[in-house]
Amino acid sequence: MQTDLSAALDIGGTKIAGALVDTHGRLVVRAARPTPADKDGATVMRAVAEVIGELAAGPDWSRVAAVGIGSAGPVDAATGTVSPVNIPGWRDFPLVAGVRALVGGRPVVLVGDGVAMTAAEHWQGAARGHANALCMVVSTGVGGGLVLNGRLHPGPTGNAGHIGHISVDIDGDPCPCGSRGCVERIASGPNIARRALAHGWQPGPDGDTSAAAVAAAAHAGDPVALRSFQRAARALAAGIAATATLVEIDIAVIGGGVAGAGDVLFRPLRAALRDYAKLSFVSGLTVVPAQMGTDAGVVGAAAAAQQSRLEEFAPAP
Repeated sequence: MQTDLSAALDIGGTKIAGALVDTHGRLVVRAARPTPADKDGATVMRAVAEVIGELAAGPDWSRVAAVGIGSAGPVDAATGTVSPVNIPGWRDFPLVAGVRALVGGRPVVLVGDGVAMTAAEHWQGAARGHANALCMVVSTGVGGGLVLNGRLHPGPTGNAGHIGHISVDIDGDPCPCGSRGCVERIASGPNIARRALAHGWQPGPDGDTSAAAVAAAAHAGDPVALRSFQRAARALAAGIAATATLVEIDIAVIGGGVAGAGDVLFRPLRAALRDYAKLSFVSGLTVVPAQMGTDAGVVGAAAAAQQSRLEEFAPAP
């Protein structure tokens, strides 16, 4: 029997997306349900089961070799559990066991959503062809993942590369994670907007105080909005440069809603990176926008499943 597809799940606080993905990264079948994030854990799991049931209802399901899950975190791949901040009903929830029971004994691989995005960008997106890369999601939070020596590097728990919680300001604001001055505390969308408001930025007549509204004001030349994005860009640059110095990446890919600000973010980010990435082996580091868009989660989850399956059958060294 031909087994050339991976089933993939992308689980977030708003939507549970699923797909069957072929070996070229093409989505053969799609399914989705809203995430009942305000309900108990069993109700959320039933929504996951509905997505899997829809994927499994067609003839292509017989071609599925493995299942990949990219989930909002924290995740723990070692135990197969998840505790997404934006799904309160799931705390140490045994997601892998629950999915495994629904997929007929196929292997199930769990990674964080930042790692899934990284896998997608390396396989089919902006990091394609790069052996060492950092990919980031800059949105409500700041997440990320690593590719090292041409392989996705999720780490033991599936969270490696979580750049949002690198501290870049030792005397900075407390972060919900328990540290201080984290990249996320400065560069996430809500914190960009928070700083702009605190320093006198005024929203328009519609009262929109989102990071997207701050970005629009920055594009129009508002000095407070521009400074808020410049500060976020410096935090991102410091975190990227630290990561590059540690593991010698040569490209950083940035996606998520804040990346949609375009040059308002990327111009000061590239300038700040020249200040932080001074050593010869990181001075050529490039920063580019992500390419995979909303399909990154399912494509990346499929890529993680495929890599795990290849490693399972690889000959011992």
